[in-house]
Amino acid sequence: MHIAYQVLGDGPPDIVSVPGWATHLELAWSFPSYAHLLNRLASFSRLIVLDKRGTGLSDPVTTTPTLEERMDDLAAVMDAAGSQRAILFGECEGAPQSVLFAATHPERIESLVLYGAMPCVRDDSESPRWIDASRELEEVVGNWGQGQMVDVFAPSAAGSARVRRSMATYERASASPGMAWALLQSLREIDVTSAAQSIHVPTLVLHRRDDFVPIDSARRLADLIPGARFVELGGQDHALPLGDTEPVVGEIEEFVTGERRRPEPTRALLTVLFTDIVGSTQLATELGDARWRELLEEHNQMVRRQLEDHQGREVKTVGDGFLATFDGPARAIWCAKAITEAVRDLNIEVRAGLHTGETELLGDDIGGVAVHIGARVVSLAGPGEVLVTRTVRDLVAGSGIEFIDRGVHELKGVPGQWGVLAVAASSARPAVPV
Repeated sequence: MHIAYQVLGDGPPDIVSVPGWATHLELAWSFPSYAHLLNRLASFSRLIVLDKRGTGLSDPVTTTPTLEERMDDLAAVMDAAGSQRAILFGECEGAPQSVLFAATHPERIESLVLYGAMPCVRDDSESPRWIDASRELEEVVGNWGQGQMVDVFAPSAAGSARVRRSMATYERASASPGMAWALLQSLREIDVTSAAQSIHVPTLVLHRRDDFVPIDSARRLADLIPGARFVELGGQDHALPLGDTEPVVGEIEEFVTGERRRPEPTRALLTVLFTDIVGSTQLATELGDARWRELLEEHNQMVRRQLEDHQGREVKTVGDGFLATFDGPARAIWCAKAITEAVRDLNIEVRAGLHTGETELLGDDIGGVAVHIGARVVSLAGPGEVLVTRTVRDLVAGSGIEFIDRGVHELKGVPGQWGVLAVAASSARPAVPV
């Protein structure tokens, strides 16, 4: 039997994440909220995550694993990762397994964190909420691989076609339809009531307010564990890969370390610059692959030199252009002008588009409406032209930069109409760098 696991961070302490229903170690990273959770946990611990047998990257099985078998697998992963003693983080269906492991192997458990859990499904089997939930789960399994888990586990994202496609891929990779059904059936047999009463390590029980699992069940679990602390969180999504995970990891960090760090900012007001080589497809055809690659490399070096001179940050190359950000719109405009002028030495023309707005900070990347607007604006520009939105124009009033009105446009995929202006060639460049 092969169990897939991954180790992040260097600790101490060790945190072992015990997965829920059906997971996939690699595809879990495709959900930004879950990637944020994993990275944050690994920032103050050595984090060990795994796919239980029969799911994800672990070996498939023909029979449903028992809780005892899953405990053996958990111990094997801890041994393989060199973890003698750890904090268990049991998520959803992984919570009962964590409870049983903590009660059975107290010498290996430092503390316990449980999320979205219940001690005994049978105790709630006749409640209206669980009857509805059970029916919804059966529908999910009956349509396994189509992303229907979003409707049940993450209703806040149910209207997103992109999330539904991602979830459909995740379902197909995490478990076969038969295994998904078998796991659902085994979930209904779980009862760790007695084991919960035997736990004598610090325990934190977390539950979102409008969770798929009845919150009273989580409170009952916390009451069963001597000295356990219960925290009710906001949000309506049961699934951790979706929704706001910072409150979850913040509670865990405080529980583990005694303090909660202020999270890194996730949004910032930035000026977004897009550049694009005009007529690149035709030029590449005329020059041939080898010469085009050489020209493109020369172009990239020129752009990066101007970004450095104007305090811009390269986010990434986009085709034959660049996406960059600036903390000031004037610097962004002068950089764009410098780029369009410099590349003429290569006998090419570059166009540029700028917009200032609130952007999402996604690690080394950025996202949000401001990025979409910048991409649409550059598509309107002509050879050697630098176009900006009225937002940018208003922010550089008094800078000596002059503009030519290019009218009002509808930008594809962006609500409303947007005024667009071209930076005039007569604009007075400052004598010293801005």
